Amino acid sequence: MESPQFTAEPSSNDMFDVIIAGCGPAGAVLAAELRLHDVRVLVLEKETEPVSFVRIVGLHIRSIELMAMRGLLDRMREHGRQRPAGGFFAAIAKPAPKGLDSAHAYLLGIPQPVIVDLLEEHAVQLGAQVRHGCAVADFEQDDEGVTVELADGEQLRARYLVGCDGGRSTVRKLLGVGFPGEPSRTETLMGEMEVGVAQGEIAAKVTEIREIHQRFWLRPFGEGVYSVVVPAAGVSDRAEPPTLEDFKQQLRAIAGTDFGVHSPRWLSRFGDATRLAERYRVGRVLLAGDAAHIHPPTGGQGLNLGVQDAFNLGWKLAAQIRGWAPETLLDTYQAERRPVAEDVLDNTRAQMELHSTEPGPQAVRRLLTELMDFDEVNRRLIEKITAIGIRYDFGEGPDLLGRRLRDIDVKQGHLYGLLHRGRGLLLDRTERLTVGRWSDRVDHLADPTAVLDVPCVLLRPDGHVAWIGDDQQDLDAHLSRWFGKPAS
Repeated sequence: MESPQFTAEPSSNDMFDVIIAGCGPAGAVLAAELRLHDVRVLVLEKETEPVSFVRIVGLHIRSIELMAMRGLLDRMREHGRQRPAGGFFAAIAKPAPKGLDSAHAYLLGIPQPVIVDLLEEHAVQLGAQVRHGCAVADFEQDDEGVTVELADGEQLRARYLVGCDGGRSTVRKLLGVGFPGEPSRTETLMGEMEVGVAQGEIAAKVTEIREIHQRFWLRPFGEGVYSVVVPAAGVSDRAEPPTLEDFKQQLRAIAGTDFGVHSPRWLSRFGDATRLAERYRVGRVLLAGDAAHIHPPTGGQGLNLGVQDAFNLGWKLAAQIRGWAPETLLDTYQAERRPVAEDVLDNTRAQMELHSTEPGPQAVRRLLTELMDFDEVNRRLIEKITAIGIRYDFGEGPDLLGRRLRDIDVKQGHLYGLLHRGRGLLLDRTERLTVGRWSDRVDHLADPTAVLDVPCVLLRPDGHVAWIGDDQQDLDAHLSRWFGKPAS
């Protein structure tokens, strides 16, 4: 489906509806989601140029599904590589269980600069304005909106401000929101560089070392270049990049050889700090992505968690701005997403313990490796890491209530193809229900052939099941709950 074109720039005497600080994956996705509802968006990105290094990131199943819901998946797959959905939890090499509840049960590896470019391009095509080299220096909110001051002194006005500006978020700090948790206890060096020994020698040594050191690998990246990950000697200032000599010293200390590494493309470090914002919203200012939570990268959940925050927030904030949001709708953003982040922080803490080389954690790792041979254990961990096991609390009801619905077959093709516009959807197998005066924000598909075990479902724009049943009066009550008062 082609993306509609909008004009988002306000006149000089007007204000933006939303200013987003940060144009990483979360900020770009949020901008696009808002533009689907004709919300005027400005994204401020402090960096003037994209990152110079090409780190591969993995889109997990739920994020892949969200890309499919907005018609972006084909573009993503052109630049990515599909891998089996297994071996995520603490790098324990177990294949994914059979029959995962998704039409997209794989990992999509894609260069981080590419996914950022694709998501920003999507937002701009929908009418978002993006300004690079612009950093938020201060802001002040009142009953009508937020005045944002840039580093160069320019002032802008918006109805809402969203901080998607990373783990060291300026917006969060200025907002005075606490960021409790644990500082880094360990640090890992990561980079791409050329090596001076044969691939077979490297592979044999890596296999030997990884029996104990899970935070160690050398993986071929093409044309003699390797991705190198090795534990650091200690915890240092992350603002100071490591040197090639740091890598050599640690490779020699752990592997007994530095593999002749040379000619680095990029070098970086990351720690295992784990923190969660005390609040996701204060008045007209909200937080999403790494600005709201940071955790170790084990399991590859960080980017995915931020993208999923943005999908949850986008339609709700748009509804607030467009004037049809139920009174508490925007509050459900924190109520739904903060517990998800808490769970991710806990499972990454557990995974980091299992990476330890101490005898106790190694014994637990061996035990869990055995337990993962049971399908139920393996399935639970895979669903947790890939976020397809999330169930929001929508009250009592069938197990499907509050969960996302897989991309099932419908008479018009595939379900997710009907969600490209970011609207709600009533999937009606009875052919006798209607969305009535909510048709300006909810679509209706009558399809008795839909592959579904319940008569009808109401989907929110993020694909989660908001209602199950076959009674029109009950449906109307839930349409009001999630989509506000019907149009007059």
